[in-house]
Amino acid sequence: MIWPRFASVMRAVADPAWLAIALGLFSALTLAFANMAVKMGGDILAGRAILSSSAALIVAPFALVVPLPDTATIEALAWAIPAHFAYQLCLVRAFERGDLSLVFPVMRGLAPLFTAIGGVWLLGESLHPWGWAGLLLATGAVILFALPAGRAPWREHPDGRALGWALATSVGIALYNIADANGVRVAPQPWTYIVWLFLVDWVCITFTALALRRRVLIGTVRAGWRLGVSAGALSVLSFGGALYAFSLIEAAKVAALRETSVVWAALFGARFLGEGAGRRRVIAAVVLVSGLVLLQVAG
Repeated sequence: MIWPRFASVMRAVADPAWLAIALGLFSALTLAFANMAVKMGGDILAGRAILSSSAALIVAPFALVVPLPDTATIEALAWAIPAHFAYQLCLVRAFERGDLSLVFPVMRGLAPLFTAIGGVWLLGESLHPWGWAGLLLATGAVILFALPAGRAPWREHPDGRALGWALATSVGIALYNIADANGVRVAPQPWTYIVWLFLVDWVCITFTALALRRRVLIGTVRAGWRLGVSAGALSVLSFGGALYAFSLIEAAKVAALRETSVVWAALFGARFLGEGAGRRRVIAAVVLVSGLVLLQVAG
């Protein structure tokens, strides 16, 4: 009796769809941890530079065992790197101006909708009508997150600039989701694209930090390198898993699973950063995840 059940579980785990789901959920948890580590570091730009550089060093040995990138992979990387750089710049601005528990759900919650639109337009993917309903429900939850306190008008929103950068970040997320979904599919094997993306992704953000934080960067690195390296290791686990999942199921579904990280971010913000979760944010997080789950089960 035990062996048949074990075999059934193993067959389920081996199914590409279930593997993609597991990778997406694991990516969500590690993504929230990585972003909390960057937020805790103080200087967000320096933290992102340390994260990206650490991730590149961690994956560098794997370049010796994966196939070399072919022309199609190089072209895919040429599209992906600007998207990743734009995302990181917007992320830095959003984190500098707003709480993790506010800007993170907005930027990650809107990304699946933009990714789905891009997947239909650029990758030829399609979603069930209930999948679109789930995305719209998640988008409504994001709006609930973003509403100003009380009855204050939008033009007087105390976090207006932070939310504007969070919106821009969500567009960047969608752009790199589309670029990366294409990259893992055209590469000789998915791991070629994953490894080489990490190897080149650090360059733009690190040189930007060197240019803008030149006088204080050494001191910042000394004070926050542990958090930055931890975030880099978590980034490898989180994004590497998500990239591989892109090769197994639709990009929008992977993005939706990964964006369940908003619940963890809200909890981490309240527990470790002293941010107020508030009843509205808790309700919005539940609605957001419900919409993303509906997207996943819609087929």
